[in-house]
Amino acid sequence: MERLLSVVTMADQAGAVVGGESLLGSIKIAVLPIAKVFTMCFLGFLMASKYVNILPAHGRKLLNGLVFSLLLPCLIFSQLGQAITLEKMLQWWFIPVNVVLGSISGSLIGFIVASLVRPPYPFFKFTIIQIGIVSALNTGNIGNVPLVLIAALCRDKSNPFGDSEKCSTDGTAYISFGQWVGAIILYTYVFNMLSPPPEGTFDIEDENLPIKNLTKDGTPDQVPLLTQEEAASTNSNDLHKGKIKDFFAFLYEKLKLKQILQPPIIASILAMVLGAVPFLKRLIFAADAPLFFFTDSCIILGEAMIPCILLALGGNLVDGPGSSKLGLRTTAAIIFGRLVLVPPVGLGIVTLADYLGFLPAGDKMFRFVLLLQHSMPTSVLAGAVANLRGCGREAAAVLFWVHIFAIFSMAGWIVLYLNILF
Repeated sequence: MERLLSVVTMADQAGAVVGGESLLGSIKIAVLPIAKVFTMCFLGFLMASKYVNILPAHGRKLLNGLVFSLLLPCLIFSQLGQAITLEKMLQWWFIPVNVVLGSISGSLIGFIVASLVRPPYPFFKFTIIQIGIVSALNTGNIGNVPLVLIAALCRDKSNPFGDSEKCSTDGTAYISFGQWVGAIILYTYVFNMLSPPPEGTFDIEDENLPIKNLTKDGTPDQVPLLTQEEAASTNSNDLHKGKIKDFFAFLYEKLKLKQILQPPIIASILAMVLGAVPFLKRLIFAADAPLFFFTDSCIILGEAMIPCILLALGGNLVDGPGSSKLGLRTTAAIIFGRLVLVPPVGLGIVTLADYLGFLPAGDKMFRFVLLLQHSMPTSVLAGAVANLRGCGREAAAVLFWVHIFAIFSMAGWIVLYLNILF
């Protein structure tokens, strides 16, 4: 009897030690990737500051363009193409649905917070967007914090997801698979929500500011993200063909196809099409494929995306804490809503989807990515859209403080998610 009690006591002590080590390991896994992200962002901030000034505004613009047009598409094409199959596309259907549900729930929370806080005019819709649109919509620019975190997490050999290479490939594929719906939301919903007020500018106190792009009725025209080509003129010799051209031109303008079909989205579509066809997959993405040299080149270029994008993030936030018309109360409400109120709702969405059997059985990385999508700070690309619409100064201030506080909030949420999953 005494021997049995001693064995039980030793087992309990061993379990306590293992549990303590597991908790410390979870904290380490959660904090170290964020610490790496913060370190590289700080270096970018330092390079862009007036004290060093080797990464000025035009340099950051070129770096962002390089990341958006080349490095990010290469990473998406190589990682998503290698991981995707037709069967997996059918299994992963909840990833884009999760992005849509996250945007809807986040916007509802943003509406409630904005109704309670009453931000200064005309920043009511702006507040909703800053709370509701997350970095899961990682279409270009700096909205790729999930990709960076997954890469940093998987690089650690003690990560709970197993093989580092498989962990990174699966995580990147899961995140990239939701990009196309994220782009549609960003370039339609966000763009329209951030339209200027009837006065034509967010700086309504300054009466000397010119109102650009006025239409015939005197109201400001919506400035497109990319210059749109003029609609094709009606062919006088063939009225039927002219009507068809006008119809497609109308669809092109209304659907904003040129805005949606950005390089990362094109790369995602190509990767899904080529990866879903077995013959093309063996021709391009297999290690012994005749055209694997192209995929390997994309892998090399894609590896440069993470350091470049983090340097750009730090540099773009160099003007963040400047003057803003939002005020302390509205800024604090946005931070609290984005980092504290939205993630529990996302956890409920993912838990319910898992209970209903919508998620692949036994794939913990899949669930982790879904949870991570709801816990990210506000997308910096949404800030770029805000800058285009005339409220970039307020967006920069919000992005700066949200990313600062996200260092602590993301660490806490990641610890919670890892303990739930494992």
